Amino acid sequence: MREDDLYINKIDWITITIYALLVIMGWFNIYAAVYDEQAAKSIFDFSINSGKQLVWIGTALLLITIIMVADYRLFENLSLVLYGIFLLFLLITPFFGKEINGQRAWFEIGAFRLQPAEFAKFATALALAKFMERPSFDLSQFKYQMQALLIIMLPVALIMLQPDTGTAMVYSAFFIMLYREGMPQRYYVLGLAFIAVSLLALGIENNLYIVIGVVAVVVIFILLGKKKLSRILAFTILGLATIAYTYSLDYVVSKLPEHQQNRIMVLFNPDIDPLGVGWNVTQSKIAIGSGGFAGKGYLEGTQTKFDFVPEQHTDFIFCTLGEEFGWVGSLVVIFLFCALLIRLVFLAERQKNRFSRVYGYSVISILLFHFMINIAMTIGLFPVVGIPLPFFSYGGSSLWSFTILLFIFIKLDSHRIQLLGRMK
Repeated sequence: MREDDLYINKIDWITITIYALLVIMGWFNIYAAVYDEQAAKSIFDFSINSGKQLVWIGTALLLITIIMVADYRLFENLSLVLYGIFLLFLLITPFFGKEINGQRAWFEIGAFRLQPAEFAKFATALALAKFMERPSFDLSQFKYQMQALLIIMLPVALIMLQPDTGTAMVYSAFFIMLYREGMPQRYYVLGLAFIAVSLLALGIENNLYIVIGVVAVVVIFILLGKKKLSRILAFTILGLATIAYTYSLDYVVSKLPEHQQNRIMVLFNPDIDPLGVGWNVTQSKIAIGSGGFAGKGYLEGTQTKFDFVPEQHTDFIFCTLGEEFGWVGSLVVIFLFCALLIRLVFLAERQKNRFSRVYGYSVISILLFHFMINIAMTIGLFPVVGIPLPFFSYGGSSLWSFTILLFIFIKLDSHRIQLLGRMK
């Protein structure tokens, strides 16, 4: 058997099939989200979003072809170069980018816009994989933890200059990959505790209740533990730090832009202003709920037809699906995403070198984060932060970046035997 034939046989067609299904279903839902019964334009009409998305899908196929015919070693060899290039793009975006809704996050090219922060995700994943493939790299050691953290935080800091909080949050997904690669569990325990305290501080109006709770917990830990001075001192300092953080968080939130404060308020009290700051989430939940078990039918969604949900073709595309295809349609799409993620875990675990495995788990982490947060946004379980549903939401930058992210891993997986040979 020729090497080319062997390569074709090693391509994971299951993953490619799931990708194709999600992209096609997303395209039909984008058309439904912008469908106007009066105008009745074709799904192929380039003057509406479904037609524009078709252009992005076509160019995505071109990107896939380039990735699959390129030398698999190219991605490893150019990983740090690509990371540096996209850091440079992120650096100049706040100065030369197109301002939309108070953010300079896009470069405008004719009728299309590109968002460098979306592409920086796969570049960051490649850079992490390159650094972590070294035999000496050990995430149990502090210096290596700081190296990994620096690679992640550099693009985050530059994205916050735009400012684009939602996209910056996505980079926290890399900590899922770091956990698989040996990051100590204590950091994740502290992280969960930090999130819990933050939610309590934001959700409870009177901080006095939190202070009483923290003091009670500290006293219980001291009484139950060994009565050593060092232990008592440590718990006391931790308790005081928690109380100080609670009050400082209130101050920080008060300095956020008004629209971001409103998003946080709506999370804890969705009914606080259903006709104002809570409009998006309220209408999204109405759309999903009105779909019932089997939905109203394709292009028959009333919430969709009458534009009740803003940004329904992008961040809130899931509510179009829920209204027109109901619980059944939503379940099918969720099943496809879960099948894709499970398949990618299988592929990542069978990799023959650390570079491919680290990159594979980075892909899984980013897709999982987008999938969970986007759907949580549409049903009111998470603040609206502008995170698209992978392969489904309208947008060229989103589709291109997720396509590149995924197919680089498919390419690496198809050459895992050659990668093993290089290690020997």
